[in-house]
Formats: sequence, structure tokens, C-alpha cells
Amino acid sequence: VTAFIVTLSMQLILYGALSLYYDYTGGSPIANLDERFKYFAQGSLSLGFIEVPFLVIYAAITVGLVWFIWNKTRLGKNMFAVGGNEEAATVSGVNVIRTIVLVSMLAGVLYGFAGALEVARTGSATNNIGNGYELDAIAACVVGGVSFNGGVGSIAGVVSGVLMFQVITYGLNYVDVSPYIQYIIKGLIIVIAVAIDTRKYIKKK
Repeated sequence: VTAFIVTLSMQLILYGALSLYYDYTGGSPIANLDERFKYFAQGSLSLGFIEVPFLVIYAAITVGLVWFIWNKTRLGKNMFAVGGNEEAATVSGVNVIRTIVLVSMLAGVLYGFAGALEVARTGSATNNIGNGYELDAIAACVVGGVSFNGGVGSIAGVVSGVLMFQVITYGLNYVDVSPYIQYIIKGLIIVIAVAIDTRKYIKKK
């Protein structure tokens, strides 16, 4: 079973199990969070006439860190090799299992940090906070040039995809497009982007 399907399946299983637990125990959303914690995400840094939100600063630091790992470390090169061709990476001496575990650990740290920021930003926590964000992430990466076949993509491309996708989302909200239609548009973007990527992959082969 491919890693993508395993991840998606476990996400649904854990979400369902936790929802059942909260429903059984009568759990309720967590609110009245400490103001200092909320300020951690809702605050901003004043630079003269410009107010820079902390979230933008965190995003810039994260992008810089991941760019450094991707371009300047052995782990980054190994990630690219494993994603492009796992068998070739193994023959080349790359420890594939170790690379995958380290990537998963790094992703877990970033997911946890993002989750904490989202809770602080919204001021409350529920079991379904961030539900559906994975589709936005996939769409942004694919639009940014990341290949589903692996071995293709860049940090700059991902950032461009995120910015482009956010512009589309905010634009649709601005013109008051129905959320249901937005789901259709996002789905079409993913399908078209993956189809274009697959076509390029087939031509290359």
C-alpha cells in the first residue's frame, strides 16, 4: 500500500476514533485559552508603518529552515533521491528507511507546530479543527510543481503554490462564492494539476 493511502486512511481512522471518544465522554470545545498563548499567533510585530503578523514571521522562518535542509544537507539530498527512485537510492547507498523516518519526524514536528498556531489563532480547540486542510496542502503543492510521482519539486515552487492557492481562496471568498462551489473548484484544480503532471511523466518515460 502506498504511503499516501496509508496516511490518508490512518487520518480518517484516528479522526473517527477520537470523535467517538469525545462523543462518548461528552467532550466539548476547549475555549478561554490563555491570552499569552493566543497572542503567540494573533500578535504582530510593528516595523514603522507596517504591522507584520507573527504567523508570517513563523512561516518565513519555517520556509528558510526547510529550504536549508532541502538544499544544504545530506538529508535533503537523500529525500530527493528516495522520492525520485527508491531502488536507485538504495543502490547508491542511501539508507531509505532512515530517511523516511526522519522525514516523517520532521513532518510531525511541523504538523504539531501548525496545529498549535491554528488553535491559538482561532482561540479554541475542537476535534475537527483543521479538517480539510490536507486537501488545500495537496492542491498548493501540486500547483507549485510537486510531482505525485516523486523526485520533482522545490521549496520556492511550494511557496508559490501556497500563495497562488491562497489568492484563489480569498478571491472566491471576496466575491462571495458558495463554499460548496469552492470545494468543486479546489477539486478541479487538483485533478487538472495531477493530470498535467502525469502527462509530463508519461512523456518522459
